[in-house]
Amino acid sequence: MHVEVPAILRAPAAGFTKFVRAFAPRHPAQVIVLGFAGAVAAGTGMLLLPVAKAGEGGATFLEALFTATSSVCVTGLITVDTPVFWSGFGQVVILVLIQIGGFGVMSFGTLLGVLTARRLGLKSRLSAAAETKSSGFGDVRRVLLGVLLISLAVEAGLALILAARFMAGYGYPPGEALWHGLFHSVSSFNNAGFALYSDNLMGFAGDAWLCLPIAGAVIIGGLGFPVLFELGRQYRRPIHWSMNTKLVLVGSAVLLAGGTVFLTAVEWSNPATLGGLPPAERVLAGFFQSVITRTAGFNSIDIGQMHPVSWLGMDILMFIGGGPAGTAGGLKITTFAVLFFIISTELQGGTAVNIFGKRLSRAVHRQAITVVLLAIALVTGATMFLMVITDFGQERILFEVISAFATVGLSTGITAGIPPAGQLVLILLMFVGRLGPVTLGAALALRERPALYEYPKERPLIG
Repeated sequence: MHVEVPAILRAPAAGFTKFVRAFAPRHPAQVIVLGFAGAVAAGTGMLLLPVAKAGEGGATFLEALFTATSSVCVTGLITVDTPVFWSGFGQVVILVLIQIGGFGVMSFGTLLGVLTARRLGLKSRLSAAAETKSSGFGDVRRVLLGVLLISLAVEAGLALILAARFMAGYGYPPGEALWHGLFHSVSSFNNAGFALYSDNLMGFAGDAWLCLPIAGAVIIGGLGFPVLFELGRQYRRPIHWSMNTKLVLVGSAVLLAGGTVFLTAVEWSNPATLGGLPPAERVLAGFFQSVITRTAGFNSIDIGQMHPVSWLGMDILMFIGGGPAGTAGGLKITTFAVLFFIISTELQGGTAVNIFGKRLSRAVHRQAITVVLLAIALVTGATMFLMVITDFGQERILFEVISAFATVGLSTGITAGIPPAGQLVLILLMFVGRLGPVTLGAALALRERPALYEYPKERPLIG
């Protein structure tokens, strides 16, 4: 039986449908941005609850918003002391937000859909493919399930190792040891840098049983899931590795070694950082800080007491970051590797950029240049703004800005002293840095406008 809907009822319904369609996200990047924003909003609401704060009262809106953004964007910057300010409930909220942010809000939502409905819609597949940098839509289920298995395996293994060390080496009760192990395990693998100690990990600077497993988890998470998948499939056949995998592995090795030598050499005689440690522990702390600087926000030495030259070197490491499609921040190793080979080819007078026996797509040239220039513009503008509204030196402000944008989380100790307007700028930097300038730009664009014609070619003078 068919019932005719009166025209007077059809008109409002049609208008509402048009309204929804007009404001509905039309690109996977838009869905990702909205997903992250929704997670930040939900986390802020949870942290605003009085039960989330230790002691009487509740957190202010800015304190909750800053902490939620830092958690979802797996940064680690804080304006309040995590173990003192937040209650056990608040710390659990932070842990959940870190896990969601590291896995990717859209990837997390798509995985839930896979496990419950066993099927995916096209929009969900597009969103998950954009978040995980998957090469095709047909393998999204396999990719997401693989991401989940790797995440849980690494986090569970590290949690047990850390818990055993906390019990055997520091006399923690089993329950407390497991909680500390789990929290720092999730924070490590997701490259977040949140810690349950007021001095972060400075109390464990010489403990290799804690520092090395945490550094290992940070490295694994920072390589990126495409690299981990390929190594799992073809670890015995390096000749078949993709350009992405080779760039990430070689770049990571160079940056880890170079960063370790640089930081250890500069800080070797600094009594406020490495100078007060035995020689072997100085090397351990130098290596640990080199690993952490590129992706996570832990620190086993006092960052605020480091030499300004160390800060500048760490700025570079933070800006580069880790591998793409992982839990690391920064502009990614592959971006700067591409720029390096472009410059090398241009200086040699070549016409095509060749890397590891493969020719680089010209579209990648433009993408790398665009990402770097947008990032430089954003970091420069934010640094200048904070220099105007604060009395901190340029070295500390630049360090803070790059740490926020690269979602690293290291700080020279000025985060809490920055005025509210400056903290809002850091929140924006963390959000944009986690999503990526190009992703955010694509999400804000209402529609794509393909060019229907091309202008005549001409070359201006360069240099």
